[in-house]
Parts: sequence; structure tokens; C-alpha cells
Amino acid sequence: MTSTLRSESMNAAILIMSDKSSSGEREDASGPVIENFVGEGGGEIKEYRIIPDDYDRIVKELNELSEIDDVEIIFTSGGTGFAPRDITPEATSEVIEKEVPGLPEKMRADTSKFTELTYLSRAKAGIKGDCLIVNLPGKPEAVEQCLESVIDIIPHGLDILRGSITEH
Repeated sequence: MTSTLRSESMNAAILIMSDKSSSGEREDASGPVIENFVGEGGGEIKEYRIIPDDYDRIVKELNELSEIDDVEIIFTSGGTGFAPRDITPEATSEVIEKEVPGLPEKMRADTSKFTELTYLSRAKAGIKGDCLIVNLPGKPEAVEQCLESVIDIIPHGLDILRGSITEH
């Protein structure tokens, strides 16, 4: 991983959607990838939660995490595919106030060099208040590839949300 995250105060929350990890059947492997990216850039993980693929619970957790004062970005992992219980994008859509379609578009375009299956991702990104929410896939390798794709541009968006800079 070679992220060049420029925002020293990037405070993040991680929300993992996995029936198996939330029940203890399987260890979460995607969250540590996100932790590494945020940590390498000088950021800090403020919350780390693992929950089942349950629509109401995802909505509740996203709302709760986005209201924490020092959480600027929520990275979700899991639930972005075609399986019946993959409902993270729908829950995210209920929570966000503004969609940020460019982030998932860039992730899909950049990671397509590894596999065309990336175009089956239904990931979303958007803003709730002053918090950015970004859906990531569930597989650790795919999480790493997606973060490599967008980690350098996210700080600029966070700076705009914070009011540190204005858009051109």
C-alpha cells in the first residue's frame, strides 16, 4: 500500500456488513485493510463496528456514526454485490443527503484492470451532513484496490466539507 493521504485529521469509522463476521463464524479481514490505509496517512479510526446484513441496522449505524463529531468519513465494507442479503447500497441511499457518484465510478474503472467483475459492484458514496460515506466491497483484496484508487482524492473532498477550502 502506498497511500499519500494528505489530511492529518482524517477521522474515520469502519462499518463492516457480514453475517458471518458479526456472529463470530469468520474473522473480519477487510477492516484491517481500511485501518492500514487510514493509519498510513496519519488518520485515526474512531469507531469500528461489525454488524449483520440487516437493512434497518445498517441505516441505524450509518446515521449514528455520521453524527459523531470527529468522524469525517465512514468506510463500509460488504453487501455491495448481487446476493439477496447485499443491501448496503440501498441502506446508504436512505441515509445520504447528496450522492457522490464519482468515487464508486473511479473505483470500478480503476479496479477493472484486475477483473471485469468489478462492474457488478453496486457500491455508493454520498454525504450526510459533514460526513462522507463510501461503500467498499467485502473482499480484502478488492478493498485495497478500491482504496488505492480514491484515497488521494478523498482529503480534498473532506477539506471542502470542513470548510477549509472552497471549490473552484
